[in-house]
Amino acid sequence: MQFNTAFIATALLASASLAMSARITGWAGADCTGQQGQSFDLSAPVCFTLGGGSTKSIQYSGVPNRIDFYVSGGGHDSCTNGSQGFRGGGSGCANAPAGFNWESVLIN
Repeated sequence: MQFNTAFIATALLASASLAMSARITGWAGADCTGQQGQSFDLSAPVCFTLGGGSTKSIQYSGVPNRIDFYVSGGGHDSCTNGSQGFRGGGSGCANAPAGFNWESVLIN
């Protein structure tokens, strides 16, 4: 009986973590300052593209494991050809590299 209870509790925790949602918000300035863009609630895993828009910094929260950031333009749109930055799970703010903006994120 102990095994069944432990197994069920583990399965429930695993299911809950899969349903976790992350929130991202774009900002016009570095360090998540300036004009605030739209916020999006996303369920991991997901590649989310700003759809032709881009932003200088991205504030994130509720990321379960990892978030990868991709610059706009060229071959990096839509989470392709390697990320230009990443962070572990949790929350924070990520600036795009100098001279670039973020276009998409991959949340795991």
